[in-house]
Amino acid sequence: MHTTITPFTLTFWKGERYPGTPLQRAWQGTSPEYGDIRVLWPAPPHVDERIATQVSGGLIPTATFETRGIHAELVGMPTLNRATARVGDGLVSLSRNRFAMTKRGRSLRMTYLGNHYRLTAIDRKAYTFSRKPDADDPGVVLTVRQSGLGKNKKVSVQANGRVLPTDLALAVLFAGVDRAVLTRGGVVRAGFSRLSHFWAETYTP
Repeated sequence: MHTTITPFTLTFWKGERYPGTPLQRAWQGTSPEYGDIRVLWPAPPHVDERIATQVSGGLIPTATFETRGIHAELVGMPTLNRATARVGDGLVSLSRNRFAMTKRGRSLRMTYLGNHYRLTAIDRKAYTFSRKPDADDPGVVLTVRQSGLGKNKKVSVQANGRVLPTDLALAVLFAGVDRAVLTRGGVVRAGFSRLSHFWAETYTP
């Protein structure tokens, strides 16, 4: 069902820290058309060398984005490296050009149930998520933007075009994913961050 959606906001939530379990964070709020939405990371199950984000609630399908590998132990949210995305039990095909020089060229491209999507960075705190038009549908572009600091952080979501439930689920899912490598500066920062985390974890004085 294609729906024109009202712009809405997700606010930041941080869970309690308990021994032996990772500290969870979330974006949560309500879309007037699609109901309550929650983007949670790290999402269970909590297993070694895996970190995942999950979006659920309301009238959208549950979707997950997970990273696997030793580097998953060193990051606070999933990254685009060695990643897998699912809508329900269905696998989303992912591809990107790591060496592209432009933001559009570095976009994450996705295919699911015949629909073609593109995640493109605006800057390090904002991105667009678009569904490619076809013969029967003009497509849609959702803009997701983070603002604020600390407990006052929020994510705003607005759409240009009519939205499918899967469009919205995938679009907000990436608010809980490290998208740094989609920007030129982010590639450098992400590399140094992973390197510093690695040495912090492995160095023994």
